[in-house]
Amino acid sequence: MKKRNLTVALALGAFAMGASGVAFAQATKNLSGSIKIDGSSTVYPITEAVAEEFRKVAPRVRVTVGISGTGGGFKRFTVGETDISDASRPIKSAERDAASANDIEFIEIPVAYDGLSIVVNKNNDWATSMTVDDLKRVFLSGSTVKTWQDINPDWPAVQIKLYAPGTDSGTFDYFKEVVAGKSGSIRNDMQVSEDDNVLVRGVAGDEGAIGFFGAAYYEENKEKVRAVAIDGGSGPVMPEPQYIEDGSYAPFSRPLFIYVNETAAVKPHVRAFVDFYLENAGDMAEEVGYVRLPDSVYRVAKRKWKSRDTGTHWLDDSGNKKTGSVVELYR
Repeated sequence: MKKRNLTVALALGAFAMGASGVAFAQATKNLSGSIKIDGSSTVYPITEAVAEEFRKVAPRVRVTVGISGTGGGFKRFTVGETDISDASRPIKSAERDAASANDIEFIEIPVAYDGLSIVVNKNNDWATSMTVDDLKRVFLSGSTVKTWQDINPDWPAVQIKLYAPGTDSGTFDYFKEVVAGKSGSIRNDMQVSEDDNVLVRGVAGDEGAIGFFGAAYYEENKEKVRAVAIDGGSGPVMPEPQYIEDGSYAPFSRPLFIYVNETAAVKPHVRAFVDFYLENAGDMAEEVGYVRLPDSVYRVAKRKWKSRDTGTHWLDDSGNKKTGSVVELYR
């Protein structure tokens, strides 16, 4: 995670100590209690950064942030083990049903954009861009691709080795959804880990390697690995912030979320933490390498949080996934 600079520190200080913030700081100073958070390793840097700053205005509140993956986080959240779940994808129908079966209502809050980066070894000077069809040939179950030359005859016959997040990761789910679709599957001969550091080391240490993880993590490690431009049908695009926000880095840009247990949301220290998170989400997202959401989305998220509007924008009543961008769904 990047070290926060003075600009962000001042912005956070303005919220904690400004005209309306003085009252907030006084109110939080004597708050106590614990907040249990788990889930996505992708969302972790934002949540941990917010938690670190929140501790300065609420030193008696203990915030713990785990990284069991989006799926692992939801498993705990839907049985009431955690107060907040970090997620790098929207909640699934089965997860919503599991929460309902345990009488758990939740408030869904989008916090940032991320792009999923496809990365290769620094010595790979041939695969500067790939199409989604190229990725399907490499990653789909039943693939016969063994070398880079099997993808493109102009590329060298260097053996390919694949690195991927674990199957509990929202990043893996998102990649699978784009590449394999609902009915397809991903090959099982990959090196997998929930720890992105392991993936970086793997790709950095093997000339023929290819892997994927969040764009923000790539930004932190671009001296070790190289991102591949992705052609989603309109030409190759790199996973850069402006292209993630405007949607041109397709189909690998996505919103990130936190989910708050409604019962926990009643507790003053949890309520104060989420208020603080929402007020600073955009600044903290940018500081740790993600992309802030449009102000219109944050306004809707704040309104939904204030009114304790439960449920998800991404599923209909029958559990079918809705289509549309985060801007379209959060109106």
